[in-house]
Amino acid sequence: MSKKIVLKKGREKSLLRRHPWIFSGAVERIEGAPVSGETVTVTAADGTFLGYAAYSHASQITGRVWSFDCNDTIDAEFFKRRISAAAALREKLGLMNADGGCRLIFSEADQLPGVIVDRFGKFLILQLLSAGAEFNREHIVNALWEVCAPAGIHERSDVSVRRKENLPGRSGLLKGEELPDELIVSEEDMLFAVDGRKGQKTGFYFDLRSARKMLRRFSAGADILNCFSYTGAFAVTALKSEARHILNIDSSAPALKQLERNMEINNFESSQYENRCGDVFTHLRELVKEKRQFDVVILDPPKLIDSQRALMSGARAYQDLARHGFKLLKPGGVLFNFSCSGLMTADLFQKITASAALEANCDARIIAHLEQSPDHPTLLSVPETFYLKGLVSCKL
Repeated sequence: MSKKIVLKKGREKSLLRRHPWIFSGAVERIEGAPVSGETVTVTAADGTFLGYAAYSHASQITGRVWSFDCNDTIDAEFFKRRISAAAALREKLGLMNADGGCRLIFSEADQLPGVIVDRFGKFLILQLLSAGAEFNREHIVNALWEVCAPAGIHERSDVSVRRKENLPGRSGLLKGEELPDELIVSEEDMLFAVDGRKGQKTGFYFDLRSARKMLRRFSAGADILNCFSYTGAFAVTALKSEARHILNIDSSAPALKQLERNMEINNFESSQYENRCGDVFTHLRELVKEKRQFDVVILDPPKLIDSQRALMSGARAYQDLARHGFKLLKPGGVLFNFSCSGLMTADLFQKITASAALEANCDARIIAHLEQSPDHPTLLSVPETFYLKGLVSCKL
């Protein structure tokens, strides 16, 4: 392959550890004038082969390695093999039941950088987030069609991260049947209605499956506060586990409307829950002033840290949330708090939560650590694929 990324001397160490990202600062030169997304050979300064990567002229990540094997060819069969392996893992995890859903492909963790696929029953929703994924769009769609045999494949590449690769947003039908206006997926004894066209990300958070299972242990007879409730997956879980009442707070009126729909299809009564639309931080302060108390408080905010510069302000926001969460707990109550910010380390998140308990003038003990569900695996060579941190803390 004549088109190449040649690294500066000594900058091959991360690739030798099989980390797939090549940052622009590590590049000595580009040979052969590749177009954005095209597959190129990556070599060390002395010419040693390192891998085959997708080239990006716009991103700070100049290359994303598809394969470290010199015998590979990045073609239709390559994508079929990788997608087949991802599907086989989800089958082993017991997540491929006909009416259920899961994260089918998790980008670098499934050795397909920039490719996200969520399965909702017989439909697939695809996100192509990098130049290499976009360049190989046809191969990826055809491989999904052949391996998974879905009724339809819909695209939701309408996210801001594509701008870093100088790619426009795209969405719509790719192959097969149009998405229905409402997708219904099952999880254990629960049903969830999903808006695959307009919902956040692809419309549902499969990564919190393990956290939902944990919540079941503490829900029976409980009064629960559910902050950043989105479309109510935690609410459905709690009420299915015989919670007494749940208060849901979210800033999105459309999300709360979808939550109402999820209450309806799971046959809950309106007396079992209350929904409030507005800023969670404001509502938490009001609830503290009202001296409200709950058996369980759930804090699952959106990504509060999207860059190193935002780390300190994001940490303060997480601490503020947890402080109010502890204040609103009854003695013996349980706090579920989460961070989906990749830059937030597990150690720092625990320290933040400890400081919040101290500021709330209470003692608490961690009874469980939570992380993303197994259909969002962590590739050992790419620690960035571990992003979701959660703590379950009991107030003493």
